[in-house]
Amino acid sequence: MLTSVELCAGAGGQALGLEAAGFHHRALVEIDKHCCATLRHNRPAWHVLEQDVRDFKETAGDYTGMDLLAGGLPCPPFSVAGKQLGEQDERNLFNDAIDIIDAARPRAVMIENVRGFLDAVFHDYRERLKTQLGKLGYTTDWRLLNASDYGVPQLRPRVVIVAVENARAAHFDWPEPNPHNPPTVGDTLRDLMAARGWRGADDWADKADEIAPTIVGGSKKHGGPDLGPTRARKAWATLGVEGRTIAPEAPDPGHNGMPRLTVPMVARIQGFPDDWHFTGAKTNAYRQVGNAFPPPVACAVGTQIARTLRKRVLHPVRA
Repeated sequence: MLTSVELCAGAGGQALGLEAAGFHHRALVEIDKHCCATLRHNRPAWHVLEQDVRDFKETAGDYTGMDLLAGGLPCPPFSVAGKQLGEQDERNLFNDAIDIIDAARPRAVMIENVRGFLDAVFHDYRERLKTQLGKLGYTTDWRLLNASDYGVPQLRPRVVIVAVENARAAHFDWPEPNPHNPPTVGDTLRDLMAARGWRGADDWADKADEIAPTIVGGSKKHGGPDLGPTRARKAWATLGVEGRTIAPEAPDPGHNGMPRLTVPMVARIQGFPDDWHFTGAKTNAYRQVGNAFPPPVACAVGTQIARTLRKRVLHPVRA
């Protein structure tokens, strides 16, 4: 059985994907109480640690022997919206993750972040990260993956960083994109839009014939339960969706105008299974969904890592 520890687990997107890829979670570290409540509600058996990654670092050595250290480290240090302060941003946890890797020595590492991580301004930072992991015995690579290539009905480009112990690194291959396009927003949400008998559901679904723009989760300091800034809301409007607020329920039978999305609808667009329940009020639940790593993408990468770790490695015979 392959084991993992996840940092900044959020509401479980990456954890669900890795579970599907065959990993058993020894611990999930998350500081947000609402996300922790969601994790515990859906998977009571998971060992959820409600604490700061910087505090977890002090006990990381207790998890020596794990197969995979995974995490969705904070994105603002590398995002345009977060001013791309990188290493100077107090929310940056990459150095803490390196310390945890050093203490626990997992066989592989998987970290996801925003596409801004690949911007030219962070070239030296990326190379330094690769050097640090190299000194610990890992070969590191990264790739920009689009969620739509793995069956998720939205663009959502994310950078995934994978580091594998040197002896196995040559066996790792990035997952191949699906050979077919993902479903459209209309096909994805048709039944949910019709759940309360909305007579316009089928007509709406037929016209919502593209994939979604990237779901925007917002932060605790800025934004509420909406589908993002003006540009994002305009993109949603072309799909016939009112993006200024999130609805508490599906449209009623006589609804007129553009419908709003509910939290379960957004969760399905993110690739979550319908039985995954997000606890808390609408705003907190939506932020949990919007900030998540789509489970199908995590599963695709996790499956490749699992195959790599199961490969038999022949060590050279010493003279």
